[in-house]
Amino acid sequence: MSAPRKLHIKSYGCQMNVYDAQRMVDTLAPEGFVETASADDADLVILNTCHIREKASEKVFSELGRLRVMKEDAAREGHDVRIAVAGCVAQAEGAEIMRRAPTVDVVVGPQSYHNLPQLLEQAAREGRALDTEFPVEDKFKFLKAPSNRAIRARGVSSFVTVQEGCDKFCTFCVVPYTRGAEASRPVEHIAEEVRRLADNGVREITLIGQNVNAYHGEGPDGRVWSLGRLAHHLAAIPGIVRLRYSTSHPRDMDDSLIEAHRDLPALMPFVHLPVQSGSDRILAAMNRRHRADDYRRIIARFRDACPDIAFSSDFIVGFPGETETDFAATLALVGEIGYASAYSFKYSPRPGTPAADMGDAVPPAVMDERLARLQHLIDSQQAAFNAAMVGRTVDVLFERPARNPGQIVGRTPYLQPLHVMASPDIVGQVLPVAVMRHESYSLFGDIVAATPPPARVATAQPQPATGA
Repeated sequence: MSAPRKLHIKSYGCQMNVYDAQRMVDTLAPEGFVETASADDADLVILNTCHIREKASEKVFSELGRLRVMKEDAAREGHDVRIAVAGCVAQAEGAEIMRRAPTVDVVVGPQSYHNLPQLLEQAAREGRALDTEFPVEDKFKFLKAPSNRAIRARGVSSFVTVQEGCDKFCTFCVVPYTRGAEASRPVEHIAEEVRRLADNGVREITLIGQNVNAYHGEGPDGRVWSLGRLAHHLAAIPGIVRLRYSTSHPRDMDDSLIEAHRDLPALMPFVHLPVQSGSDRILAAMNRRHRADDYRRIIARFRDACPDIAFSSDFIVGFPGETETDFAATLALVGEIGYASAYSFKYSPRPGTPAADMGDAVPPAVMDERLARLQHLIDSQQAAFNAAMVGRTVDVLFERPARNPGQIVGRTPYLQPLHVMASPDIVGQVLPVAVMRHESYSLFGDIVAATPPPARVATAQPQPATGA
């Protein structure tokens, strides 16, 4: 039997890429590949790229420069290393990658990575291979399922893609061009995957999609199901104790999903709902198709249905034409909502998007200053939210041993890491923990000897900031 070939995947960006990377590993396992943590001893290196973050293409080409040297050194030692670029940068700039980086053997878009075995064979025959087409057939029909051993090795929490693509065409975003139109997997295909995960020790599922709450998959009754109805279906699968979903769009937030947070204990009271800006003028320029007050009303509906719910969001600072008045509206919205956490970025143009051709650019120094103010406000809210947990009892799903000897780390319903001194036997269990203190972004506590564990406890919302 020949020795297994080693595969290293470096993923950038979103949760979807984490899921995709795992499925690439599963797809290549029957071809004799085993995963390795280091690129230096790999036979195949895959860069699984993201086009959302700033300077995404430059980062990929910089990494390819390093890999070129590694590949040349390996060749001198008689070791044939293959390099592939996958993901959204591959989809958007595949031809440019082939032109600028001759060391790359395979370029494959996110809708075609199930073809990796065939593309590697093509590259071996012809020198190189490129596949950035949007296939007519659903890639999920062709993907290899992970082995039971692989599932168990990945831990008690798992991502499951339920929806891909986007029809919103926000002017700053490349996703409609790299992931294609919105498409949803059938309910039973998702349920089958989740049942297998649960059978192998997974206790928490995060349903993911570019616009996950735009989910409209075919149900077993032949009708279109919403994400809320799907959540009820999956929560009934034995072994699944927690459900989450990400990322949502305000335009797709319907009553069935909000009511699921009221009625479904397994659905965690934490929602990532990007707003991007608090200015209606900037939201219109972004083509978000909602106003700031629409967003406020959605938040209010959630809080009416589930008083202990908390939120995170995304913000873009310095979108073309953003004035100090526009930015002040963003600060006001953040101060009013009160977030448990949030992500904020300076605007950077993406080639091929409408915003890239807009004039009235915000000076970099102004963007830096605004971003610092926004992040200071967000950090203060997150610190207040974490501090408010001290003295409370919360349910924690324990995931793995921590770095510090004797500690086990898990996640609260709000995704906060929480550490306790305990035996590794608690991994995979949901146990009540009395929160004793917090440091930076982590909580520390003691397991409460109570049977059964108490219901989740309502937590204080971050208080609106003053002087923002």
